[in-house]
Amino acid sequence: MPKRVLTGTIVSDKGDKTVVVSVERRVKHPLYGKIIKRSKKYHAHDEGNVFKEGETVRIEECAPISKLKTWRVVGKVGADAPAAA
Repeated sequence: MPKRVLTGTIVSDKGDKTVVVSVERRVKHPLYGKIIKRSKKYHAHDEGNVFKEGETVRIEECAPISKLKTWRVVGKVGADAPAAA
């Protein structure tokens, strides 16, 4: 089964080897039809603490690392995006 990959913005990098990523999606309201934004926060593993708050990153699903962390940061999104190992 393929791993899910999501793109979001880092809202916190306070934890050791952990970043909190807010992923936003746009959905249509079931009754009124207006497009609205829904967001969810994911705790992602950041080995080496290289990613900082405000950066847009790509995260992928992985085996559970801790109680809350089941995602791993793949790399930055953008032109100046060196892949993090």
